Amino acid sequence: MLLFILRRVLLMIPTLIVISIISFAIIEAPPGDYMDAYVDRLTAQMGTVDQSEIEALRARYGLGQPWHLRYWRWISGVMQGDLGRSMQWNQPVTKLIAARLPWSLAVSVASLLLVYAISIPIGIYSASRQYSPGDYVATFVGFLGLAIPDFLIALIFLWLYFLWSGNVAVGLFSDAFMDAPWSFAKFVDLLSHIWLPALIVGTSGTAGLIRVMRANLLDELQKPYVMVARSKGLTEGRVLVKYPLRIAMNPVASTIGWTLPALVNGELLVSMVLGLPTLAPLFVSALLSQDMFLAGSVVFILSILTLIGTLISDITLAWLDPRIREAI
Repeated sequence: MLLFILRRVLLMIPTLIVISIISFAIIEAPPGDYMDAYVDRLTAQMGTVDQSEIEALRARYGLGQPWHLRYWRWISGVMQGDLGRSMQWNQPVTKLIAARLPWSLAVSVASLLLVYAISIPIGIYSASRQYSPGDYVATFVGFLGLAIPDFLIALIFLWLYFLWSGNVAVGLFSDAFMDAPWSFAKFVDLLSHIWLPALIVGTSGTAGLIRVMRANLLDELQKPYVMVARSKGLTEGRVLVKYPLRIAMNPVASTIGWTLPALVNGELLVSMVLGLPTLAPLFVSALLSQDMFLAGSVVFILSILTLIGTLISDITLAWLDPRIREAI
């Protein structure tokens, strides 16, 4: 098992290198750079621009160099723990990301836990009671969750909450705890707010996973070994848990690899609608201003989350299925 995990971790290194090159090239693809947008803003505000200052800034950030040299400058800093300096904010990228990444991870991890805590029981119920009223309700709600975008659900909730209370439900804390030092009361206040964005972000993931769990369990329940287990006099619950459920969980465990980054991506628009202090607004602002060090670093971190999700998925599959352990 340890050799299996080590192999997977070593494979992540060349994958990250390729992802970083592609991400940096895509960010550099649009014409112009940050200084072009900066000059346009200064011209609109002041009517004149000091060209010597602009050239000094270009030289400072290496904007006059070919893109591969700028990439090497950035990736060599990343390997030393330096993500570069944001041109838009004039601050180290590490500092900007460190201030927002914990909130993005908190919302995403809470969403991931809610997705699996809700979808697996509903999927089991729906499969074990096929064509029952509960099955039809779960199927209908699942289709709605897949069809409605997460940001639209967030907008609908904001509208309903405003009609009900007259207040705007934004942020992760109440006004009294916004700038307060950390305490148990502030943590409880965070829990009372974070469940909502976590639930909204995880809506589509929950709906999709319900369908995956239901389909795989239905397939297993129709196999001969289940009929043999029933013929031995085992109760329906014992038959379900001991045999088909364990096998049906394999595809569900394999979805961790794409569910985690999908939740982070889904959190993008939801965070902007609900006013959450996550990476999403920072990332959008960096893309619009072509702040390549900040945007590239955020993409790189999202890629790392994808690889971590895939690693967790592989380890979970090896733990669940003896056939996979034997093949290692």
